Amino acid sequence: MNESKEFREIIAHVREQVLYLQELGVDTFDAKLSDRQVVNEVLKMDTQEPSRSAASIPEITILTPKPIEQRPAVSRLAELPSLSKRATPPAPAPAPPQSNGADLFGDIAPALPEPTETIEQIRAEIGPDCTRCKLSSLGRSQVVNSTGNFNADLMFCGEAPGADEDEQGFPFVGRAGQLLTKIIESIGLRREDVFIGNINRCRPPGNRAPEPDETLACKPFLKREVAVVRPKVIVVLGATAAQNLLETKVPIGKLRGHFHDYLGVKVMPTFHPAYLLRDPHKKREVWEDMKIVRDYLNSVK
Repeated sequence: MNESKEFREIIAHVREQVLYLQELGVDTFDAKLSDRQVVNEVLKMDTQEPSRSAASIPEITILTPKPIEQRPAVSRLAELPSLSKRATPPAPAPAPPQSNGADLFGDIAPALPEPTETIEQIRAEIGPDCTRCKLSSLGRSQVVNSTGNFNADLMFCGEAPGADEDEQGFPFVGRAGQLLTKIIESIGLRREDVFIGNINRCRPPGNRAPEPDETLACKPFLKREVAVVRPKVIVVLGATAAQNLLETKVPIGKLRGHFHDYLGVKVMPTFHPAYLLRDPHKKREVWEDMKIVRDYLNSVK
């Protein structure tokens, strides 16, 4: 009985090797057999109890594999994997690495354009009496340009000036601006270390959000400033600024908490300081966002 069981196991192993040869593309092969019953057992796996003993199993030798056209051939039984287990076909070769900034079709990922101007030149082009959008005729006092370090690693961007900014001519100088200064200092920087601006440079009436045509006229100048300053991180303050810069309609609550990309620059959306004055409980979330910014800036120094 033991010899009969051993005979059936060996027949199963040999059959497995025949199937493996077929998977590799070997269509036919010549074999030197002293007993044709073994071949029949291999190919049919007869379920009847074999009558032969393990000692009488003939030796099977693969002589000349005849592969299907354009398929690999196996030339010797010694090259096959062990009879005790079925081999796994070799893994395909890994694809060559892609170049940085390129996709499968060779397109280059968007990146900041090389600067060909200065912040002063951009300001001069805007001019002190800009009339590119209707905000110029809706009660604004003056154009409020971006200020700060023109080589800053960190930039802050809001949506538009408020009443205090419209009066003084600088971004973030009111109560919200004072809170922004504290936020900057909380991560070990000074206000003069960063660059601060807005999507729009003129105050909308009643502090409403800038309308699409107003943003369309003004945002290109901010983009040009980003190309000149080349910050490592831009913190966008509030939903309007974040959605305008990132060109999305995702709510600020879902945007905040992790980095996004703007032409290769990391962008961290967070709540506007004016909103924190109305809801101080959100200060904890802003602090968590600023810690991510701080840690990243420290890691790339």
